Amino acid sequence: MSDESNRNTNLNWAEQSSRQSILHDFTNEDNWRLLIEIKIELSDELGIGAVIEDLFVILGRDPDRTNILNGIDLLIHGKDLVDAAFDVDPLDPDNWYDRIATDDEKFNEFVQRLTKLDLRDPRANIIFGRRIEKLFDHGRHEEFIPLARRIVAQRPQNHEAWTGLGRLHERREEYDEAWLCYDQAQIHFPSRPVRDEYRKRMESRLEGEKLPWKAPDIRSRTQFHNRMFSLSKPENENKVEQVSESVETINAMDERDILEQLIENNEPQSALFMSRRLIANGENWAQEFYDIAMTMLGD
Repeated sequence: MSDESNRNTNLNWAEQSSRQSILHDFTNEDNWRLLIEIKIELSDELGIGAVIEDLFVILGRDPDRTNILNGIDLLIHGKDLVDAAFDVDPLDPDNWYDRIATDDEKFNEFVQRLTKLDLRDPRANIIFGRRIEKLFDHGRHEEFIPLARRIVAQRPQNHEAWTGLGRLHERREEYDEAWLCYDQAQIHFPSRPVRDEYRKRMESRLEGEKLPWKAPDIRSRTQFHNRMFSLSKPENENKVEQVSESVETINAMDERDILEQLIENNEPQSALFMSRRLIANGENWAQEFYDIAMTMLGD
């Protein structure tokens, strides 16, 4: 009896230590595997399910994946599920890139799956943001841009991603897009004035030509915020064009109702981009919804 008591005490201590390891570094696959193994030793099937569900959150809440947990004996298959998840979605970005670098089919599968994933959790956004950075590092800029937009749309307070996207647009001489990205970065991290620094660079660049630098016009800002709104939550298909057109036809009363619903549904990302579009078009009543969305994102 004493041996069994000591065993449970040691396992409970090991479980707490393993949980702390995941909190310290959720990108280490071995930390997750060890916690699952301890839970199996404790015969804690509910605990195994909770760990796997948390893992699936940082892997984007893939609906096809989360549904398979129903009716499975997790004491028997829990470890296999985790191993299978890491085989498809390595947490290490280098391992992930090695897996898709020369396999167009796997990369296209990833792109299609990304449209369905929920990347609003900050850990998920970090995981997928680091993956997308590998595309940038390897010069795959055309593939990087649309995926990076989806990532920042689902977590707009990711100012580092906005800054990186802005720099790429600036290098490509897509100056309005660069300003809009830098603007988002500075909104969410005011102590790093990347938008103001960009404005100074542009003014210096045009000084010899005596041309004043102008920020993007209202039409460009409206198109930008419509696009980001359409990317701000998971969807089965990426219908940016259709969503942008439908958003423009909504009347003011409908827009207020939609913003209220977005806030009520805990979708501050979508409310943020919609309210900013309205404010840019002179609809000052949307400021209160913008402030609420910013507060929710900050929390």
